[in-house]
Amino acid sequence: MELEVYSMNGSKTGKKVSVSDAVFGIEPHEHSMWLAIKATLANRRQGTHKVKGRSEVAGSTRKLYRQKGTGRARQGDIKSPLHPGGGKMHGPQPHLYTQDLPKKVRQLARKSALSQKVKANAFYVIEDLNLGEIKTKQMAGMMKSFSLDGKNSLVLTAENNKNVYLSGRNLPSLSVLDAAQASTYDIWKNKAVLIEKSALEIIEKAFEGGARKKEVAHIALPA
Repeated sequence: MELEVYSMNGSKTGKKVSVSDAVFGIEPHEHSMWLAIKATLANRRQGTHKVKGRSEVAGSTRKLYRQKGTGRARQGDIKSPLHPGGGKMHGPQPHLYTQDLPKKVRQLARKSALSQKVKANAFYVIEDLNLGEIKTKQMAGMMKSFSLDGKNSLVLTAENNKNVYLSGRNLPSLSVLDAAQASTYDIWKNKAVLIEKSALEIIEKAFEGGARKKEVAHIALPA
């Protein structure tokens, strides 16, 4: 498969680049994408929700009144969940939401997300962004030239390009990521993807094997 290469001003350069059909030209597999997106969002949850139970709230442990003979319902101490200020029954406690997927499912999901964008004509290969300075106006102009201003878009760079990242940081609808770190969710949720020409090889090599990288750093909490 060959894709057009665009310049930063949105015009075609007349050049084309060959990409792997096995990565950018497959039939999108929606279920694998759903599994990957669900896992990514679950892994981003901190799981810090917490309420105090009966044994954790402050209060006296004295029994409020005798068990029998009063005509009233049986009561224990003031920390009972039935009283204002008492502990909560069956409330949320800190726990992990981490989900894992088989490697082949994760790879299929990412390929599907990329292929879906190519199929929808929302995948643009651009010349490498060599910004000499941090200039948000340049990034805004590039998005406008692709008719993407105000639309959620993703720019994938070949490496951690500080000038490109800082130039696009103030644009609410634009995300800039290293191509090796972009997850299925990052690709799927954006209206369009713009990728540097040199980053294509990085994405293709990522499917050849190597050490696995976690998409999301989860904050583990003590039980």
